[in-house]
Amino acid sequence: MRIAVTGGAGYIGSVCVELLCNAGHEVLVIDNLKEGHRGAVDARARLEVLDLAETGRLGGLLRGHQAEAVIHYAASVLVGESVVDPAKYYRNNVLGGLSLLEAMVTAGVPKLVFSSTSATYGIPAVVPIDEECAQNPVNPYGHSKLVFEGMLLWFAKAHGITPVVFRYFNAAGASARFGEDRQIETHLIPNVLFVALGKRDSVEVFGTDYDTPDGSAVRDYVHVCDLAEAHRRAVECQVSGAFNLGTGRGNSVWEVIETCRKVTGHEIPVVESGRREGDPPVLVAAGHKAARVLDWAPVNDLEDMVRSAWAWYKVHPEGYQD
Repeated sequence: MRIAVTGGAGYIGSVCVELLCNAGHEVLVIDNLKEGHRGAVDARARLEVLDLAETGRLGGLLRGHQAEAVIHYAASVLVGESVVDPAKYYRNNVLGGLSLLEAMVTAGVPKLVFSSTSATYGIPAVVPIDEECAQNPVNPYGHSKLVFEGMLLWFAKAHGITPVVFRYFNAAGASARFGEDRQIETHLIPNVLFVALGKRDSVEVFGTDYDTPDGSAVRDYVHVCDLAEAHRRAVECQVSGAFNLGTGRGNSVWEVIETCRKVTGHEIPVVESGRREGDPPVLVAAGHKAARVLDWAPVNDLEDMVRSAWAWYKVHPEGYQD
């Protein structure tokens, strides 16, 4: 197939592009490289440096590529930043997404697979979280993703675009070639591994008095390669709708740190801090729908995620050199 991937020079996008190329697809990567990296783009894919706001040029690229589907990763993704600079998130995630939808209509692209987030659920009333759970985001990042979900559904109704929405839980890990390299890193596993790499003195644990087995917050970590596989299935199969992507198993912050200690052989000092506002005790996905419709289930566990990320960071201690 001929597939366009927005944000394909970013963390999750780069791994997906690699998998699509491995499967024999012809991939066009569209990325403005403000957060992505040239070195993160598989050499078998074609890279076009472009901002999504350039609707006319974007439509021309999609038409020229004869794209049969778009996988849409491009977004601003820092929760804390979204609270202090909401305009950036509505501009990039909503207006940029609108521009993409308009370009798709102009180019006649029939399918969009959207990288959404579990942050659209906010603080859920029920755990594990299924797709019918009320979506009440508690920050502009989650709300911007939810707004685009709604826009996509209306464009699907008006223009016949087939919509697939993937609400990720906590992406982690790396492929052998591509990993996580952000200007500002907020994810737990990389920040723990940065201590083992000697880039940080300690890792901070926010909240040790939650109503969980060890007092720390519990999250659903899913391997980035498993996420990529779900996207491959979505573009290759006749499916539509919204799907939660997680393992259905939660791991606490302390479990993540202990796993990193085991994998790296480093002590990894910890600083205990108070809870962060808005952090729920437990966020875990109910993945029954993805299993039923996509025949998809994660094959990697927490140790696999940590081992793959650690292997990538040892080869790329300073990230991509571009």
